[in-house]
Amino acid sequence: MRIKPRLVDKIVRICLNFQAFFTVGILVVIVAVIFFKGAPHVNLGFIFSSPEDMGRHGGIFSTIIGTLLLVLLSIFLATPLGVGTAIYLTEYTKQSGFTKTIRFGVESLAGIPSILYGLFGFIFFVIKLKMGWSVLSGVLTITIMILPTIIRTSEEAIKAVPRNLRIVSYSLSATRWETVKKVVLPSAIPGILTGIMLSVGRAVSETAAVIFTMGSSLRLPTSLMDSSRTMAVHFYILAREGISMEKAYATALILVVSILLINVIAYYLMNKMISKYS
Repeated sequence: MRIKPRLVDKIVRICLNFQAFFTVGILVVIVAVIFFKGAPHVNLGFIFSSPEDMGRHGGIFSTIIGTLLLVLLSIFLATPLGVGTAIYLTEYTKQSGFTKTIRFGVESLAGIPSILYGLFGFIFFVIKLKMGWSVLSGVLTITIMILPTIIRTSEEAIKAVPRNLRIVSYSLSATRWETVKKVVLPSAIPGILTGIMLSVGRAVSETAAVIFTMGSSLRLPTSLMDSSRTMAVHFYILAREGISMEKAYATALILVVSILLINVIAYYLMNKMISKYS
């Protein structure tokens, strides 16, 4: 018995809609639980005061500063390295065994568990280079961890730029670098920003690699060689050790709101750039 194509199309559409709503529903439930349990404990005093008594009292100001330092410095280091590598692989080399080896290495790095990055950072940066548990050790470790994501997403974004644009640019006597800078990169910026935002999300939410390299000090960091604690690590320690579930949910709420704001700003900038270069 042959099933009518329209019936199949309708069934597939219903299944896809169900999957989409189910996925969004899970997100809504998680955010709702965090909001209702954390919102009553969030106020200006909680945001702008430092933790006291191992986090049972006080706020999360020092952890906010630690998170900002870790994320901003990691993105500052990883973005030029990742985008530069992607430009080299797509615009300055041909398909060869060397480029295949680089791509295989990048894909392998992307699949390594974060705990292994943490152990590497602990052995190499903390012990071997004698940086100790510090913001700098955490930044360098997270930079290595998010680098594969930026490279792969940037490479795919650059590949998606039509080759005709390059040909027209070369026909107007533009050099390879001028073509990359004025034609390829502006068209690939939305895809590159997507990779950067994914990396920001991973850096903000990372715990294992950060604990091994950055430590978990509650003090406000005054230099890159000071130990510090991120909001994700603070939430993890408060919840795991049962120190204060109220403070843990409040920290989680601030973390979720921060990631949401970062994504909203990023999509706004992305849409502005798309409208500018379209």
